[in-house]
Amino acid sequence: MTGTVPAGTTARGRGGGTANRWLVLVVLCVSLLLVAIDATVLHVAVPAVSEDLRPGATELLWIVDAYPLAAAALLILFGTLGDRVGRRRVLLLGYGLFGVASAVAAFAPSPLVLIGARVLLGVGGAMIMPATLSILRQVFPDRRERAMAIGVWSAVAAVGAAVGPLLGGFLLEHFWWGSVFLVNIPLMVVSLPVGRLLLPESTGDRDGPWDLLGAATAAAGVLGLVLGVKHAGAGPGPAHPAALVPLLGGCLMLYLFVRRQKRIKHPLVDMAMFSRPAFGTSVGCIVVAMLALVGLELVAAQYLQLVLGLSPLETGLRLLPLTFAAMAAGLAGSRMLHRLGPRLMVALGFLLTASAVLGLTVMGQHDRPLVLAAGFLVLGFGLETTLFGAYESMLNEAPAEQAGGAAAIGETSYQLGAGIGIALLGSVMNAAYAPGVLEARGVPGPARNDAAHSIGEAYEVAGQLGGAAGETLRAAARTAFVHGLHTTLVVSAVLLFLGALAALRLPRTAEPAPGTGPAPGGSGGSGGSGGATAPDPAPAAGSGGSAAPGERKQQPGPGTAPRTGGPQAVPGADGGIGAQRGHGLSPAQTVRR
Repeated sequence: MTGTVPAGTTARGRGGGTANRWLVLVVLCVSLLLVAIDATVLHVAVPAVSEDLRPGATELLWIVDAYPLAAAALLILFGTLGDRVGRRRVLLLGYGLFGVASAVAAFAPSPLVLIGARVLLGVGGAMIMPATLSILRQVFPDRRERAMAIGVWSAVAAVGAAVGPLLGGFLLEHFWWGSVFLVNIPLMVVSLPVGRLLLPESTGDRDGPWDLLGAATAAAGVLGLVLGVKHAGAGPGPAHPAALVPLLGGCLMLYLFVRRQKRIKHPLVDMAMFSRPAFGTSVGCIVVAMLALVGLELVAAQYLQLVLGLSPLETGLRLLPLTFAAMAAGLAGSRMLHRLGPRLMVALGFLLTASAVLGLTVMGQHDRPLVLAAGFLVLGFGLETTLFGAYESMLNEAPAEQAGGAAAIGETSYQLGAGIGIALLGSVMNAAYAPGVLEARGVPGPARNDAAHSIGEAYEVAGQLGGAAGETLRAAARTAFVHGLHTTLVVSAVLLFLGALAALRLPRTAEPAPGTGPAPGGSGGSGGSGGATAPDPAPAAGSGGSAAPGERKQQPGPGTAPRTGGPQAVPGADGGIGAQRGHGLSPAQTVRR
């Protein structure tokens, strides 16, 4: 490239070459697509996995849940490791692990092997997500451009959420359920060499020691907390030792983690960020939004297949309105943010989503495709609006020198919300479903007990019974599942309304937080314009432009023009929606997402 090169226009890739920041965004979006597809592709395959591997109800939850939980627990560890050894290096290692784990999952002979493979996928995802966010923040220092990049990012997360069920349904129509994992391998094969060539390498401040003990404590705390939630909802209740012990242990580990981070000189996460109401509120909104989204997606996929009798491919097509609406909200997010402000945008997103969820309670044992499509459209648009506004507000509140910690917190909240959503709403579903099956008349007691675990097991038991008893059990299971679905929707709506109230603590306008806005002479949103501004005051010899606090300056590679644009402070932290998100979708994140 020649001419003026403002900050963020180019990024030094391998060998000192240059890569346009928008091309770097494409590579990062492919990484997000990899994670987002894997987060949703298994949803339509749950009945096929149940029929082949015969997992119990708890094993089935872990098959779906192990991936987001492992990722959530390890995000802080690998995020800070990337700051030490290089973010691109960790990202490429994550690609490799993701591919290997996908192959193991595809040919898993038992539920335990599949759960283990999903854990490894979560480890790979934890290596990928924080690194992509850090690189995105590095190449998009200007807030307005970063908001546009986040919109593209979240739209890609929604695409992944849409492609996941649809691709999974198509593969299940023609192949076995393990083929849904093999789609990761071609993406990994492409991402590895392209990422190695184009992505810039960067590290944070290496002056202090890496707090491995703190990272391990955080991982143990997250796992213990979610494990306790899973066991509490599986039947014995929160007072049972199987639920109480991990709950208390997880809370204790998280308390020790927070206490340690406040005391040590070089913390993994600066807890002072939570003293800003907007930051903590944004994190809470992300958790609530993802809790509702992922839990509802799983329940909806089961409803469409097991109650309405749709094929996996038809199920994927029915979920398209949700993810397309999320794509539209992501692409329009930057404009809505600056017109509405974070407070109104996030609150409105929650209210739209809650209204859609309550509207979906009209779903029964008969198909209503137009009602479902309308509900999914509003649901997808509302949730992505919420996630976009919450992420932008959180990133703007985080000082530039705390970018790595903010990225880890945002992605951890995204994945933790997804994991808790599956555990909590799945548990609510099971608790509301079981009594209806246990009260079925004319069915032997042992058969009722087996059928009470899940509607899939109920259909299997009904097939073994045959005759009038089998038909009675099948009808009771469908009725009980619809009742459980309505209960789950009401619980989700209550959580979403609480999220709308919490959003009132966010800022009214999308203005830079104190100490994070562009410095005088910076280009507000024109990072790629190339327009001349005031020269940098006394630039260091050979420096490629000012670096954010805590970031190592990168030397320009061959052919990189000297930067003559004005100095720009980095307004915020890493940006992006984690795998979903939509992951949606996201977002979620997600969408991250």
